[in-house]
Amino acid sequence: MATRKNSTDDPLAPVTLAVGQEDLLLDRAVQQVVAAARAADADTDVRDLTPDKLEPGTLAELTSPSLFSERKVVVVRNAQDLSADTIKDVKAYLGAPAEEITLVLLHAGGAKGKGLLDAARKAGAREVACPKTTKPAERLSFVRSEFKALGRSATPEACQALVDSIGSDLRELASAVSQLVADVEGTIDEAIVGRYYTGRAEASSFTVADRAVEGRAAEALEALRWSLSTGVAPVLITSALAQAVRAIGKLASAPRGARPGDLARDLGMPPWKIDRVRQQMRGWSADGVATALRAVAEADAGVKGGGDDPEYALEKAVVAVARAARTRSAR
Repeated sequence: MATRKNSTDDPLAPVTLAVGQEDLLLDRAVQQVVAAARAADADTDVRDLTPDKLEPGTLAELTSPSLFSERKVVVVRNAQDLSADTIKDVKAYLGAPAEEITLVLLHAGGAKGKGLLDAARKAGAREVACPKTTKPAERLSFVRSEFKALGRSATPEACQALVDSIGSDLRELASAVSQLVADVEGTIDEAIVGRYYTGRAEASSFTVADRAVEGRAAEALEALRWSLSTGVAPVLITSALAQAVRAIGKLASAPRGARPGDLARDLGMPPWKIDRVRQQMRGWSADGVATALRAVAEADAGVKGGGDDPEYALEKAVVAVARAARTRSAR
């Protein structure tokens, strides 16, 4: 879970610095600031910018005084990639931040753009740590904190089973926790997690993903339709597809001859999953992984409101993943 590293705990501090490479925590740092700003002023203007959209002079325009004194949140993503001239603009702003404006800088940390990082810290920016979780114990702690934040209890065995089933992706872990909390009353135990994520018959989102990455399009589509008809959330299916394809990409790039136990530790997968992914990856190529990930990303956008027909978006993604699973054998 994101942790604050300096004394201020006010999300409406003039400058918030979110440091790290964990996308979920970075997004949450932004969401917390935006929520606080809109609680103070429902008409808060939010500008979310990437380095290519922040040219020299743009920040000055965005933070110039307004006749209506409107509250504004300016989010700068990948701040380590800003141009030298824009970094000068940001450093100048840090010395005299404007009232009613909250600047949120998202920085990966590390050596690149360290001058800006140091300048923000020296200026007293509120800092939120968003590090990648690399250890199983950290992911377990994250799952426990997610249940706690949602006001629900889960047994230690249930938390461990969820980590073992889902893997290392925090966004997918958070989605799974939210789904369990929404669907289940009372304490969540290992048996409940098992029904959802390791033994939910043909309705499992992971069954859809497994059949798709194995190149079995017809079976994957059948499992997809059954899943949707039994109430499985579309976002869980895109999450499972993404996890399955990423697992293949990770294992394909791992050193040959490594022991399953070492791979499990390095890749953040339970040992049993290493064996399964090895069997699934036989027909895959690097281009196939890239193509499949793009298809899943498009489907994810579709089921989250970017398209008119979430079911069609999922069907397209399943077919694309199944085809990508045969790119090596097709050559």
